[in-house]
Order: sequence, then structure tokens, then C-alpha cells
Amino acid sequence: MSALPAPRPLRQPLDALATGAMLLLCVCWGFQQIAIKLVADDVAPIMQIGLRSAFAALVLAAVVWRREGAQAVRDGTALPGLVVGLLFAGEFLFVAQGLVYTTASHMSVFLYTAPIFAALGLHWLLPEERMKPLQWLGVAIAFCGIAIAFLGKGRPEGQAGAPDMLLGDAMGLLAGLLWGATTVAIRKTSLSEAAPAKTLLYQMAVAAVALLAYAAATGSDGFRYTPQALASVAFQCVVVALSSYLAWFWLLRRYLASRLSVLSFMTPLFGVSFGVLILDEPLDAAFVLGAALVLSGITLVSGAELLREKLRRVR
Repeated sequence: MSALPAPRPLRQPLDALATGAMLLLCVCWGFQQIAIKLVADDVAPIMQIGLRSAFAALVLAAVVWRREGAQAVRDGTALPGLVVGLLFAGEFLFVAQGLVYTTASHMSVFLYTAPIFAALGLHWLLPEERMKPLQWLGVAIAFCGIAIAFLGKGRPEGQAGAPDMLLGDAMGLLAGLLWGATTVAIRKTSLSEAAPAKTLLYQMAVAAVALLAYAAATGSDGFRYTPQALASVAFQCVVVALSSYLAWFWLLRRYLASRLSVLSFMTPLFGVSFGVLILDEPLDAAFVLGAALVLSGITLVSGAELLREKLRRVR
């Protein structure tokens, strides 16, 4: 009689290790838009993201090949992997092009609307992901914040004109939509059971090909080899595209996802803070109010279960 498979370990509540790791990840993710903007004159944003995706794809391909060999693409994940990769490439195409028109602060906030779109998609596709009234309230608050941030009349002095900034903000929102769609696609396909390295490989490989091809086709593939450009691209390759994403998947496999998701919303706060302190990006009142509402709504959507648990304990 064969032995029964060992039960999957239960996800743990957050401890000091997880909290500290999430803090470092949020700092890293909040700084990535700043790193792109800092050297945009030396390397176009689309080229930077394409290069970091190519580096991560090569490392991940070696890891996956060592573990699975030729069987890696014969397990039914190739087609969903291509779909997820295209969504991921589209997300970062909008991030790169959006940063040409809007500030890193704005991009940090609009990109992190992704959990709202993911929650809406999963609500309609997976019965176990049906949203509760508190989460619907969060969705409504977030969309009110988006409307205020977009429709606010004030624009910072010295920044790009309102139409250009509005276009960049819209690209940031579209990037968030595609990020949310990527999450839904992973949950609904065989990738939900695939190893994290393989899922990330599909995303990075497709993004590398698509974004570098786009950069070449649009004449955005130049690279001025300044120390700042080399340092920024190295940071994005090693820290952002490879280490941080693998660390995130590692945390997801060991800790409660809802707790991690709530902590991840420190990222836009770091992004806005870095944009103001490092790039001297001014903020208008409408955007600040809208961003606060967006982050409050996202926190309600992702942390509703945690909040209900706290209320039950209080009662």
C-alpha cells in the first residue's frame, strides 16, 4: 500500500522575518520607477525593462532546465504561459511609455490599482473568490479616488501639460489592469500549480522578446554607457526582476497571502515619497486625495478578511 502524500503545509501568519522582508520588497518596488526615470536620458524606459526581463529570463531558464529539463514545456503550461507573458509584456510596455509622460509618483499609484481589477475578475470567474460587501465598498472608494486623481483641475507647476500627464496616468492605469488580468490568468490556468520560477520565466521571456523588439522598432534601443545607467540597469536586473519577484513567491508559499497583500500597499507610499525626495516631483491636491482614496479602497479589498477577523475579536 503506497503512502499517502504529505498534506500541504498551512500558510503561517506574518512573523518578524516576513514583515521585514515585505518592508524591503516594498522599498525595492517603490524605487524601481525612480531608477527608470533617473537614467531615462541614457537608456529609454522600454529598453531598461526589456534588458532586465532578458537577464531574469536567462537565469530562470537555467534554473527551470536544471530542475525539469525538456519536460518543462510539456506539462500543459506553455500556452497559458504565453498568454500570461503577453499580459506581463503589455503591462510593462504601458509602464515604460507612461513614464515618458507622467511622474514616477503617479505611476506608482496607478500601477498598484491591479488588486482591484484582479478582485473583480476573480469574483466573476471563481466562486470561492466572491467579494463581500466590505470589498465592494473598497472597489467603490478606489474608483472614486481614480476619478478624482484624473479629473482634478490642478496640475503641478513645471510639469508636463495636463493632456500629456493625463495620457501617462491612463497608461499607468492600463498597466494596473493588465497586472490584474495576469493574476486572474494564473489563477484560472495550469500555472496555478506550476513552480513559481517557471511562471516567472514565462513572463520574463515573453516580455524580453516583445519589449526589446518594440524598442528596436521604435528606435528606443540606444544605450549611453554612463555609470548611472549601468548601476540602474544592474539594480533592475538583479534586484527587481529576479531577486524581488522570487522572494515574493517564496513568501506567498509560506505566509498568508491576505496579510502579505495588505503590507504590499506600502509600495506606492514609498514610490511617491522617493519621487518627491529624489526627483523633486511636486504633488497637486487632487492627486494626493485621489491616491489616498485608491490606497484605502485597495486595502479594504485585499484586507477585508483580516479586518473582519479583527472586528470579531473585538466583539
